Amino acid sequence: MIAAALTLQTLPVQGLWDKAQKLGLVLITCLALLWGVSLVVRAVRRAVDDGNDEVTSDAERRAETLGSVLTNAARVAVVAFFLLMTLQEFGVNIGPLVAGAGVAGVALGFGAQSLVKDVISGFFLLMENQFGVGDIINVDDSHVGTVERMTLRITQLRDAEGRAHFIPNGSIARVVVLSKDFARALVDVEVDLATDPDRAFDVLREVGRTLHRDRPNQVLEALEVKGIETLGPNGFIIRTLTKTAPGAQWDVARELRRRILLAFRGAGIQIPYSQQVVHHRGDPLTGQPDTEA
Repeated sequence: MIAAALTLQTLPVQGLWDKAQKLGLVLITCLALLWGVSLVVRAVRRAVDDGNDEVTSDAERRAETLGSVLTNAARVAVVAFFLLMTLQEFGVNIGPLVAGAGVAGVALGFGAQSLVKDVISGFFLLMENQFGVGDIINVDDSHVGTVERMTLRITQLRDAEGRAHFIPNGSIARVVVLSKDFARALVDVEVDLATDPDRAFDVLREVGRTLHRDRPNQVLEALEVKGIETLGPNGFIIRTLTKTAPGAQWDVARELRRRILLAFRGAGIQIPYSQQVVHHRGDPLTGQPDTEA
């Protein structure tokens, strides 16, 4: 009788010990997954760290964002997995729970399709490094400005007039980055037909060399004269290209036009003006011929 009683008391204890061992293994697995994710995040942060603690680069901000997203997603997945395994070990049928969670997830997905689309698009924007904070971009030919902030859901732009644009990442179809690595200032100059084109080319090149010397941080290479772009009734257009620092092409183009105007005036090169020919019909009574002015 005593042996039977001891056996009956030992069975529940043994069962609880087995459950504790299984839950311990699950817990160790969850901690190992979290540790692996943290190692990956730290490796990415070390790879983009430039060693300057005073300045946070775009790559470091992007790595920080991706690291926080991955860490939070891993925590949610691990907690959900641990809770389900715990309930299963204590005899709770998790099948209906999983099915209910699936139905709730589908309903939530239908109700928040745009939100999910924004988050997924924002994740890939950060992963693929299409653009970053500080870049000047053109979004779908409707929004042009400087990127001030990026999250998984929205991209914030500041245009030239100071207006802030909050664009959902899921609505971005095409982006043109205007400040990636370098830019080019395109300036077309129209001169009179009587102008010697070679002389005009020399004046433009001299202006480009002077601007390159005066603004080495903005102008990466001296002005390049591409040649005569078009011929018109009053003059011809000369196309020039100047390689500039990212985002400096507009300032360089404005300064280049000012200097070209002054240089042309000093060299006696005229910019054409519109001319109009007027025909005067003769008087049929006097018989005077038509005149042309």
